[in-house]
Amino acid sequence: MKQNSLNIEIIDNFLNKKDFDQLCQLKLDNVKNDVKVYHNKINKNNEIEHTCIDSNLIERLHKNYHEKTIDILKKLCPEKIALYDYSDFTIIVTPKDYKFPFHDDTPNKLLSGVIYLYPEENTGTIFSSDKKSSDKYVVDWKQNRAVFFSRKERKTWHAYKGDGINNRVVLVYNLNTNRIKEVYRVEKKSYFLGNLRYKINPYLYQYFKFTI
Repeated sequence: MKQNSLNIEIIDNFLNKKDFDQLCQLKLDNVKNDVKVYHNKINKNNEIEHTCIDSNLIERLHKNYHEKTIDILKKLCPEKIALYDYSDFTIIVTPKDYKFPFHDDTPNKLLSGVIYLYPEENTGTIFSSDKKSSDKYVVDWKQNRAVFFSRKERKTWHAYKGDGINNRVVLVYNLNTNRIKEVYRVEKKSYFLGNLRYKINPYLYQYFKFTI
């Protein structure tokens, strides 16, 4: 599978040094068996919900990178621009021996993004054109490397895992919507079937919507 088949946008040194350093200095739990997810978000009215990232840093991240990510979405799927409602800045800590299976993201995510924080070496993100991972493409780990794509129902399959040595810490940066029916309209997919899929398997919805 070629990189461009999924329209993946890869940007090195995505965050400025101040923002990157501050994110790397957050106090997080040292997980051993399960993924730890710290949710933080800001909506179009600048209303903030946060856990490990303080509101000042969330505001600064939004100010510094929102226009940049909107431009990426405009490039990858311009039809979804008008659906934007809020941004996620979610910190995810993956245990060193944990493997997260292939998934294609929930429809609330207009633009899915991850920025690799630390350690210096770990595993990146694994993409495939199908759930069976028959043709893998790996975006290698590099600190402050950002990987973005715009999800498509049952097409944008990806997975990740720890490297068996160190926990994997990333910033997941998503542009999201509350208008799920409109997403399926843009993707020319069935809202009924798509919504049923996540209701039948709530594990998908609860965990996959925050991960990359």
